[in-house]
Amino acid sequence: MKQPIPYGRNDLEIEVPASHVTALSPRFVQGLADEPGEFLEAGRKPFGTRPLRELVRPTDRVAVVVPDITRPFPSDRVLPWLFQELSHVPAPRFVLINGTGTHRANTREELTRMLGQRVVENYEVVNHNAYDPDTMAPVGSLENGQPLYMNKHYVDADRRIVLGFIEPHFFAGYSGGYKGIFPALADIDSILTYHRAAVIGDSRSTWGRLEGNPTQEQIRAAGSVLPVDFCVNVSLNSRHEITRFFCGDVLQAHEQGCAFVESTAMVPCEHPFPIVITTNGGYPLDQNLYQSVKGMSAAAQIVSPGGLIVMASQCEDGFPAHGNFAPLLFGAASPQELLETISAHGYRRNDQWEAQKLASILVKARVALFSDLPARDVERAHMEPIDDLNGFVAEEVKRIGPDSPVAVLPEGPQTIPYLRRQ
Repeated sequence: MKQPIPYGRNDLEIEVPASHVTALSPRFVQGLADEPGEFLEAGRKPFGTRPLRELVRPTDRVAVVVPDITRPFPSDRVLPWLFQELSHVPAPRFVLINGTGTHRANTREELTRMLGQRVVENYEVVNHNAYDPDTMAPVGSLENGQPLYMNKHYVDADRRIVLGFIEPHFFAGYSGGYKGIFPALADIDSILTYHRAAVIGDSRSTWGRLEGNPTQEQIRAAGSVLPVDFCVNVSLNSRHEITRFFCGDVLQAHEQGCAFVESTAMVPCEHPFPIVITTNGGYPLDQNLYQSVKGMSAAAQIVSPGGLIVMASQCEDGFPAHGNFAPLLFGAASPQELLETISAHGYRRNDQWEAQKLASILVKARVALFSDLPARDVERAHMEPIDDLNGFVAEEVKRIGPDSPVAVLPEGPQTIPYLRRQ
């Protein structure tokens, strides 16, 4: 079987010399024929609130929160439609906040690519910085009583609009909704509490689950501390075309969107697979190994215990170089040791949640990685580097036998495979 898979900004063709190969992808939904028209319709007939144009006065200071460059949200298309609908508000009354969470700030070149040159030149754009208390303001507290701080530009706004992309998420259930606010605009201490080991390791913090998900519950509680006036969420297909808009009240719009995405992304499987080949959906999701844990986690839902996950992710941005993800992986003698370290009482370190998720996958299955990362670094991160992708797959199929079942997730975390009988 030959199967094209996304890798960076291009596609690779993977060949699997097995007789029982199952490709698992979301149900394809055609993109909207008239994206601008559908946006205006959704903004004028929103879920649970007044039309967007009626919510904002010309004198309001308006904060618009956009996803950072690791998310495929089409800000460059949506923002001009948003500003058209709010044309009665002068451009200087807007501030666009790049919701980075703990991710690095995006460069002006990246912001231009994300938002469009006209937007960057004519509107105030700021990167959120979770590590700088001078850019924060107190807004309340978390469930444990810990003070919660958020971006000052967001706090000081008269009206708040959040933009987001709904996709399956490996511990929040789904992205989108209030996740565009928390942890995207929060202080680092609050983000660390949100990502604590007990919550990330909870079995209910998983793909496709909203109800009773302790991660999603934190997102909604903290994200709603300040009122969000309007939510613009979208679903996308594999061509990055918009398939639906979900606009209005954050909870109502998000739940409608999650129900739609669930209907396209959930893929049942009758049995586990000794080999699962996956991706991170190509650029921008496969820019680094940190984000690529999502594609591995999707594969881990259906891989046999002791089986093999083959991950194709370019990782042009490295592990990345900033943060603690690489040091956490490099500093542990084994995935099990890393899990024990992170789970120790009182342990708190930035990026521990992603390392925890990866370690939990590595104790279940082997992971082999085809990427631009140096082979030695891949080995230090407790994975097997792949030089020749098709050659490696052929050898592994030969090892287990060509009649053994193999699964391929071409779109990686856009698909939620699950075992029908467990």
